Amino acid sequence: MTAVPTVTLNDGTEIPQFGFGVWQVPAEDAERVVSKALEVGYRHIDTAAVYGNEEGVGRAIAASGIPRDELYVTTKLWVSDFGRAEARAAMETSLEKLGLDRVDLYLTHWPAPATDQYLRAWEGLEDIAEAGLSTSIGVSNHLEEHLDRIVALGGRTPAVNQIEIHPYLQQREVVEANQKHGIATEAWSPLAQGQVFDESAVRAAAEAHGVTPAQAVIRWHLQQDRILFPKSVTDERIAANFDVFGFELTDAELEAIDGLEKGGRLGPNPAEFNPGS
Repeated sequence: MTAVPTVTLNDGTEIPQFGFGVWQVPAEDAERVVSKALEVGYRHIDTAAVYGNEEGVGRAIAASGIPRDELYVTTKLWVSDFGRAEARAAMETSLEKLGLDRVDLYLTHWPAPATDQYLRAWEGLEDIAEAGLSTSIGVSNHLEEHLDRIVALGGRTPAVNQIEIHPYLQQREVVEANQKHGIATEAWSPLAQGQVFDESAVRAAAEAHGVTPAQAVIRWHLQQDRILFPKSVTDERIAANFDVFGFELTDAELEAIDGLEKGGRLGPNPAEFNPGS
C-alpha cells in the first residue's frame, strides 16, 4: 500500500498529509464513499458536525476493520456550540455519531468574529484535549488577527488552521501567520471545485507527467507541505486522486501554478462570515 507522507504538528503528533474530505457529501452517500476511500488506501478522513454525515463516516470506519490507530479522523465544532460547556457537549455528540471514543483532531469551524465567542470555544477545545477526547486541536478559517488572539490567551497553540487554498486563492498572509505560530496549514477546496483544470499551467504540468489536472494540482499542494483532502463521490476519481506519489512537479511547473493567484475565493470571507448571528 502507498505510504502517505506525514506532517509533525506542534504538539508532537503526526498527521497524514493527504486525506479524504466529505464536505457536501450527502448523508446517504457518506458510508459508500468513505468505504471506497479506505479501500483505496486513504487513512485520514475529514468531516464536521455541520456536514450532517458523521454517522455515515462512522459506519464506514466500523465496517472497514482497519485498526483505530491506523486511522486519522477530524471533525469540527459548529459556531452554534461555541462556549466551553457547549463545546464539550458537541464533541460528545460527534463521538457518538462517529462511533468513536476520541478523534485525532478537533477544529473550531469558523471564527464568526461578530459573536467574539471563538476564544471561549478555543478554551472548550483545550478542555476536550485535556479530557482525551481529541488528541490534537486546531481551528479552521482563522485569519492572522484571530490566531494572534488565541495564542495570546497563553494556553495551547492550535496545531492546524484549515483554510481555503487552491491555485486561485493561495492566502499567503494567512499561511505566513500559521508559520509564525508553528501552525500547520490544511487546504480545503484544494482543487477549486475543478475550476482551475483548464488553466494552461495546470494542463501543461498534467500533460508533462501523463496525469490528470486534478493530480497535478494535488502534487502542487503536497510539494508545498500543505495537508489536503480532496473530495469526490466518484469511485474512479477517489482512486485517481490518491495516485499522486509516483511523480513530482518541477520548480517551473510549481511557479506557473503559483502564478494563477487572483484572489478567487469560493467560500465566505472569514472576516465577515457570521453564521447564526
